[in-house]
Amino acid sequence: MADPVIVSSGHTFERNSVQACRNLGFKPTLSDGSVPDFSTVIQNIAIKFTILNWCDKFSIDCPKPLPLDDAENLVRTLMANSDESISELADDSDSNYMKLTHAETELTQRPTHFYSSSDDSLLTTPLQLATRPSFCSSPSSSEIEIVNPNSTEEEEEEDIIVKLKSPQVFEQEEAVISLRNITRTNEESRVSLCTPRLLSALRSLIASRYAAVQINSVAALVNLSLEKTNKVKIVRAGIVPSLIDVLKGGSPESQEHAAGAFFSLAVDDNNKTAIGALGALPPLLHLLRSSSERTRHDAAMALYHLSLVQSNRSKLVKLGSVQTLLGLVRSGDLMGRVLLVLCNLGTCNEGRVAMLDAGAVGVFVDMLRDDELNSTGTLENCIAALYSLSHCGLRFKGLAKEAQAMEVLNKIERTGTERARVKAKRILQVMKERNQQEEVEINWEKVLDLGFSRARTQIL
Repeated sequence: MADPVIVSSGHTFERNSVQACRNLGFKPTLSDGSVPDFSTVIQNIAIKFTILNWCDKFSIDCPKPLPLDDAENLVRTLMANSDESISELADDSDSNYMKLTHAETELTQRPTHFYSSSDDSLLTTPLQLATRPSFCSSPSSSEIEIVNPNSTEEEEEEDIIVKLKSPQVFEQEEAVISLRNITRTNEESRVSLCTPRLLSALRSLIASRYAAVQINSVAALVNLSLEKTNKVKIVRAGIVPSLIDVLKGGSPESQEHAAGAFFSLAVDDNNKTAIGALGALPPLLHLLRSSSERTRHDAAMALYHLSLVQSNRSKLVKLGSVQTLLGLVRSGDLMGRVLLVLCNLGTCNEGRVAMLDAGAVGVFVDMLRDDELNSTGTLENCIAALYSLSHCGLRFKGLAKEAQAMEVLNKIERTGTERARVKAKRILQVMKERNQQEEVEINWEKVLDLGFSRARTQIL
């Protein structure tokens, strides 16, 4: 697997394989009987680095990306042999911010131990990793070798908590590194260790002035947050304010993990309002311009999930986020992810007004006209954002006419994807309604003269 990505259902696939499935409208049934959900796709950096390091360790050639044509041929073969009906792969709100692929990740054995390295940990044997999103923590230069004794879960938790609360910094560091290693691949440990006592002890170390302690504390929290049952527990444990402080003033690596933590926690609908109310939106907006691509990606996806609720959409508009987001779209950075956030803002009136004030209509039309969109998913999101603005009536129609949108939309209606064609057709209908209204011209001079004559008659 050369370019692994993780999808909403938790499976990891090769990028071009998912792209082929999406292009052909096919949802495969996996060996365990499950059907993957392609509505959200995230680059799986952790597994990619693990594969590359394993190949380097055993002097094996690194895998090469599967050509898209070959992937489509394989999918066509699967479709020919399958009785499944073709189903639509995405909905209007959450799909297509990236194009991704198919090929389930499967290596054979679990790691026996980890090594300290400035790169990702090298493993002595092939291993089986649980599929994880891009925000899942990977080994860093701040880790050291940890040997995990065979102990019961209760003893293990107690030992970690004692060290987390120790006044000795080296014991704190040892504890958070151990916790990070244990929870990296062991799903059962993530659930059993996510207790109020451990979260309380971990919360104080997230604010530590020692870089290694802070980095590994936040990374361990990311691992714990991967389990659905833990997400609400973590927010209710009062950890969000400490994470916000890391976003504002932590080291670049700490900020990277903190952005990933917010991405993970914001996926749960029960956390969205609380995270926004506690003040996470401003620092997440600021991190969209981070020098780290992974930080920018996770901050954007956190904002996307948080902006699915109205209270956070209103906050983002008041923070002036529209200008920032449109600036990123113009620069081409994070285009697909930022368009998803703008689509969400376009669902509320204040968001639409702010986007019109910021010149969003012209920006979107120019992008569509100049073919600046690097994927069909990005094109569909751009059309969706433009469609949300069409609800602003006459003001939108005037701005769209000024931007000469009619020609661009007609082209998309002829050559675009099905979803893009539908949206383009609806926008054109809105604009044609204006044209029909303009055809009925009113002679205002005659109306005024008639009114004046009636008034004069009444006076006489």
